[in-house]
Amino acid sequence: MTKRNILAVLAMATLVPVTSIAAPQFFNIIDGSPLNFDDAMEEGRDTPAVKHFLDTGENLYNEDPAIMADAEDLYAGMCSGCHGHYAEGKLGPGLNDSYWTYPSNATDVGLFSTMFGGATGQMGPMWGSLTLDEMLMTMAWVRHLYTGDPKDADWLTDEQKASFTPFDSTKPGDDPS
Repeated sequence: MTKRNILAVLAMATLVPVTSIAAPQFFNIIDGSPLNFDDAMEEGRDTPAVKHFLDTGENLYNEDPAIMADAEDLYAGMCSGCHGHYAEGKLGPGLNDSYWTYPSNATDVGLFSTMFGGATGQMGPMWGSLTLDEMLMTMAWVRHLYTGDPKDADWLTDEQKASFTPFDSTKPGDDPS
């Protein structure tokens, strides 16, 4: 390619608008098939948090004190029976440390995919039990219960990592909200 051709290509490249980062892809954790969000309940599909999450993979509810009481209730009703009150693990695996049965759950896209589509064992798909918005809130509660080093918390922003205090269920009177 001549210098003139290279300059022409570079000039054309500057005319093409830069697009945002591609939307995240969501796959079934077991068989790898794409998740079908048409299966989700109509309610809770169009909240700002859901729209943002489906476009970016970022859960706006992480460490949002305004939703934590509802998030705690959702987790207690839907998840704690298998994963423990503080996500320490019971019948199902622990969710409050850096070890993930499915490594993709270290990201919010991965954890959401597992919740939506289900996993092995007793973990069935949640698309018929929780709205998309409720799944995001429940995930935020699970992330809030994290006991590990904030630098390993891929779901936290840099600002959140700087102020995050790992959850400690052993402190008397500890209120996780």
